[in-house]
Formats: sequence, structure tokens, C-alpha cells
Amino acid sequence: MQRPRIELKRLGALTAVPALAAGLLLAAGAPAHAAANPGPGFPAQYAAPYAEVWNSPAAMTNAKNATGLKYFTLAFVIDGGGCNATFNGDTSITDATWTSAINSLRAGGGDVIASFGGASGTEEALACTSVSTLETQYRRVIDGLNLTRVDFDIEGSALNNTAANDRRNAALADLQQSYAAQGKRLDVQYTLPVSPSGLESNSISLLNNAKSHNLNVNLVNIMTMDYGSAMDMGNAAISAAQGLHSQLGQIWTGKSSAQLWAMEGNTPMIGVNDTQSEVFSTSDAQDVENFAKANGIQELAFWSLGRDKACSSNGQLSDSCSGTSQSAWQFSGIFNSVTGGSTTPPPAGGSGPITSGYAGKCVDVAGANSANGTAVQLYDCNGTSAQNWTVGSGGTLQALGKCMDVTAAGTANGTQVQLYDCNGTGSQVWQQSGKTLVNPQSGKCLDATGPSSANGTRLQIWTCAGGTNQQWTLPS
Repeated sequence: MQRPRIELKRLGALTAVPALAAGLLLAAGAPAHAAANPGPGFPAQYAAPYAEVWNSPAAMTNAKNATGLKYFTLAFVIDGGGCNATFNGDTSITDATWTSAINSLRAGGGDVIASFGGASGTEEALACTSVSTLETQYRRVIDGLNLTRVDFDIEGSALNNTAANDRRNAALADLQQSYAAQGKRLDVQYTLPVSPSGLESNSISLLNNAKSHNLNVNLVNIMTMDYGSAMDMGNAAISAAQGLHSQLGQIWTGKSSAQLWAMEGNTPMIGVNDTQSEVFSTSDAQDVENFAKANGIQELAFWSLGRDKACSSNGQLSDSCSGTSQSAWQFSGIFNSVTGGSTTPPPAGGSGPITSGYAGKCVDVAGANSANGTAVQLYDCNGTSAQNWTVGSGGTLQALGKCMDVTAAGTANGTQVQLYDCNGTGSQVWQQSGKTLVNPQSGKCLDATGPSSANGTRLQIWTCAGGTNQQWTLPS
């Protein structure tokens, strides 16, 4: 199936040349900079539109300020020549301008995904001829940007390159295992072309190959665009999602229907598509967001952030506006409504430490004291019984025979968390949303006061913001 979207992306890449001349982006040969700060990760459902790395990173800040959107997919990491991963083929992965923007976004509770590939340029699996050299390049990007999630936009001739697909899946499976051994998470997602009925055979072959390598594919994101003729683009995106659900079930046969929906992403091209008779409107966006929210689809994205504003007239195809009626950042605002998703009780039965995303400290019962009202705090991980938590039925977290409890069933920001007799009340229930732990009675998140990582820092509840001090890894 022809993908006319290639032409728009190529147009976007060409627009990078004047920006480089103006000094807005640093060349790949520029001095290396420090790695980006760690991010908080992602909730159960989120919007993360593709932000073009040949444009200014200020677009992320502007969209966040206008709509609250705080997750973005950086497009694209491609080869700069000789098996060398770069932004847009010409910009260092650790470019100071982008690192600063990513750090600011993460400080406000947001995060980024790096997308490899796209319709133009050369994805690293085609440029690097061995699994080991490919793995080195992927690791350099993951570590340089401090990523927990990577996206692979594989389309066109790259999708039919079975040797490159096998090499990529082998490298990513090895990296996942390596990071897991270090206590780190690496989510891998594939972005693939579709028809209104779902994936084509070459995409299914790629995913089956991933499964054969024991690669844990977190998400399959479908490009619901450029079908080749005029149609209702909202309905087509939903139809493709329904087709994908069935196809994923044929590959990952042990997953429930809800788990399969949670493996999905959906990425339309907003406004006028490369097939110009296809127009994805704001009304279509609302239909897709409603469907995604109701079915638990994990990710909504769109092509692209720099196009999320009206053109001077409707109907035109442009890399800098949508060509449909809209207000500035309207698609970002509509899709951002999916962000958050439902919370679920953590799986019962796990026993061990609860670790904080903030400095890697452990959740600890002060003084290993089992008396009611004993403070729950952060402390250096030491393997003692005061840090041995069991996930009980109904979402309780238990240590020393008692439950983690919100003092006096409080709901206000700053209400402290303590140890108390298990009593089945809502003040002792914790549910997961991504890596946050939500107390549904208050609607607030488990939070390290300050934020601080000092030993003895008291835990409390606070409005969920997604910061590192609200990120927790439960025992499995």
C-alpha cells in the first residue's frame, strides 16, 4: 500500500535546513552534553503527539501551557551516516537545546518517547549491520535521553526488510533484559501502517518476529491516515483499532480483551492528509478520543505537533498547519482528555520492597515499629522487615502485619501516611495508574514530602502530578 505520508515528512525534514543555518539546532558533530534527567514515566492512558525535532522544542512548552498536554513523541531518530543515531540525521541526541526542554518538561511531570525511523531517512537497524552495533546505538539514545519508552515507526520499504526487522527485535530484546537486570524498565512500541480493517501482513510478520525473540512489545500504534481515498476518517480510525484488537489477540493469545486494548495506540494525521481528499477534523478527533477512553486504548498521538493550528485557508496540505477549521492546539487539547486513564488494584501476592523513583530509596516503617500511627517514610534500602511490603487483596499494602493508611481518612494535600491495623476502609486502599499509587477515597497520590529523598522523609498524599517523587515500583 502506497504511503503518501512520506512526502509530507520529507518536506518537514527539508525545513530543518534554514533552522540549522540560523543556529537553532546543533550539528551532530557538536560537543556532547550531559544526559537528560530521569522522567516520571507514563500513566495508563496518555496523549503524546509527534513533535518534529527539526522545529523548536518550544512547541512542547507552548502546547503544555495551552492545554496541559505533557507527553510528546520526538520525531525522529535516524542514522546520521555510518551507524550513528541522531535527531533528524544531523543533530546530536544530547543537543543542549533539546535536553533543556526535556528536563523542563519532566520537572513539570511530563515525559518523552523517542521515535526511531519514520518515512524519510534511515532507521538504525538498516544502517547498523550487526546486533551488537545496533544495540550500542539504541543504548546511546536511551541512556542519553534517560528514556523508559522507545517507539519504532517502521513503514515503506523498511517494513519489508526482514533482516533488519530481525536484527532490531534481537537487539531490543537483549536491551530489555539488560535494563531489567539493572532494575530499569524499557517499554518498546511499534508504529505501523494500517488499512481501515487493520494491519497488513508485513506488519504482522514483524510482530510475530518480535514475539519469537521474547521481546515484550508494550504497544502497537497504528497510523490511521493516508488510506488512498476520501472517507470518514474518524470512523476509519476506530475501524482500524477494532481490526487491530483481533489481530493482536491472534499473536498474544494469552492476553485478555482489556489487555489487548491497552496494547493499542492510534495516530491520525490531523487535518488534510497527504491524500488530500482525506481530512481528519476536530469532530473526528473527539470521536477517536471517546472511543479510546471507553476501551482503554493506551496512547493517542497525531502527526504532528507543528501542524496543530489552522492554515490561512482550509483544504491546503502543509507541514506547518492542519488545513482544517480549528483553534490553536485544539487537537492537542482534545486528545489530552484521554490522559490519566482508569486506576486498577495492584496484583495481590507480591512481597518485597516498594522502591521510590526518587533516588531509589525504599518505603520504610520508622523504627520497624508496628504500633498504630507509626510513620511511613523513605529510607535507604536495607532488606529489613520494616521494608518488606505485601500486596494484599483489595489494594492494601501491608508491613509488620499492618496496613499503609491515610491518617484519619484525610483527603487534603499533605495528609500523612502511617501504619495502622487493617480495617477495610478506603483510607487503606491503593490503586495503580502507571507508576503512581492513587488513594481512590481522596483521589490523591502517594507522595514523598518536599519533594525530598533524605532518610526519614515522611510519605503523604498529594494531588497527582506525575513527578518522580510520586513514582513507585511495587514487589511482584
